[in-house]
Amino acid sequence: MRDRRGQLFYDGRSPLVLASASPRRVALLTQVGLRFTVVDPGPDRDWPGDAEPRHGVRALALDKARRVAARKPGAVVIGADTVVVARGVRLGKPVSEEEALATLKRLQGRTHEVWTGIAVVRDREQRTAAECTKVQFAKLGEAEIEAYVRSGEPLDKAGAYGIQGLGAQFVRRIEGDYWNVVGLPLARLRQVLAEFD
Repeated sequence: MRDRRGQLFYDGRSPLVLASASPRRVALLTQVGLRFTVVDPGPDRDWPGDAEPRHGVRALALDKARRVAARKPGAVVIGADTVVVARGVRLGKPVSEEEALATLKRLQGRTHEVWTGIAVVRDREQRTAAECTKVQFAKLGEAEIEAYVRSGEPLDKAGAYGIQGLGAQFVRRIEGDYWNVVGLPLARLRQVLAEFD
C-alpha cells in the first residue's frame, strides 16, 4: 500500500521510476513519502554543445529519463541533472583530487549558481524544467580545502561539495531552493508531476 504522505507529492496512478543512481535523490524522494523504483540510466552524456546552463541541464535530464522510459512503458520516469556555474564556467563532478582542489579554490569566497534540470517522461509524454539557486561560499584557506578534499566527499558531487554533508560549513548563504543544491528541486518537481495523472 502506498504511503499516504506520498500522495501529497504525487497522486497519479502510474508507477514512479527514478532514472538516477544518486543516493541523495533517492533520499529526497523517500523523504516526501514516495514509493518508486530506481533504474540507473547509464553513463552521463557530454554537455550539449555550447548550451546555456538552463537548457543543458534540461537536455541531460531528459536524455536520462527517456533512456529509462524506453525500458519502462507506462511508468512516470523522473530524470535530473545538476551543474555548478561559477563566473560562466561549468563545474561538474571532479574526476580527481586535483580537479576537486581547483574547483573549490574557484568557489571559495564567491557566489556561484547551482542549476538542476528535471524531466518527467511517460511513454511519449514529457515535461522539463530547470531551477537555479545562488550559493555564497566562505573564504577558505588552502589547508582547509585540502582537508575537505581528503575527506572524499567532493569526488562524486557537482561543484566538488555536498551542502548536506561536510560542505555545509563553507556555505555562508543561499538564495533559492536549498533542495536544488542537494540535487532535486522538490517544489518544482511536484509541480511537473501534477501534470501526470
